[in-house]
Amino acid sequence: MTTVTLENRAVLAVAGEDAQTFLQGLITHDVGSLAASHGLLAGLLSPQGKALFDFHLHAGEGAILIDVAAMRADALLKRLSMYKLRKAVTLVRRDDLAVLVAWPGDGPADARTPALGARWIGPAGSAPAGADAYDAHRHAVGVPDSEDIGQDELLWLETGADLLNGVSFTKGCYVGQENTARMHHRDKVRRRLVPITINGDAGDASEVKDADGRACGKLRSRNGDHAIVHLRLEAAAAPLFLGEAPVTVRRPAWLEPAW
Repeated sequence: MTTVTLENRAVLAVAGEDAQTFLQGLITHDVGSLAASHGLLAGLLSPQGKALFDFHLHAGEGAILIDVAAMRADALLKRLSMYKLRKAVTLVRRDDLAVLVAWPGDGPADARTPALGARWIGPAGSAPAGADAYDAHRHAVGVPDSEDIGQDELLWLETGADLLNGVSFTKGCYVGQENTARMHHRDKVRRRLVPITINGDAGDASEVKDADGRACGKLRSRNGDHAIVHLRLEAAAAPLFLGEAPVTVRRPAWLEPAW
């Protein structure tokens, strides 16, 4: 088993008697379903339903802990503070804590899919840094992450959040809920983040094209021959290329309902 610290993630703590209701009205998942045995994937969206921040929630001692990309942690803290108003909530960055992962792991499973292993919050410095090793692992499994999602670029359902346990369609209102629910109920998700295998030398190409040279998608991240692309789903069955290299669209178990 490999256990490492994700040094490219940071931890925020939301505490106070209004912490749960505060987050409940803002984010895509039902905070009431958070438990010590499992975390939650969630997003804070724009009013149009685009992903501004994606993160994991974990149950802490007296606080809800947010596991977010380190480069976006301060921006998320500032954005949450804008919504605080007079609620009994405290918002702080916890540099004494770190995001830990293990694969294969018997601990709290990653909220997206057990295939990724375990994911939890622990003391900083309790495991060696391993973000690069984990990046190779999650690309091999074929699951999008924060670098693929970006900020204010993709609609929340285009990120695969509905297939990776990142949204509740029964919890009630949150920012961006109207468009997200409409897309879900009308089956209007036409583009998604999907994993591919690159079969050859793609050079520095970033656009996925079909055999006629028509653009079908964009490269979002890559680790060796594995990559994540934002792809038009109707093109997935056609021969596709990244530069001169043929690519194969992968269909891991989590993505099967999209086809």
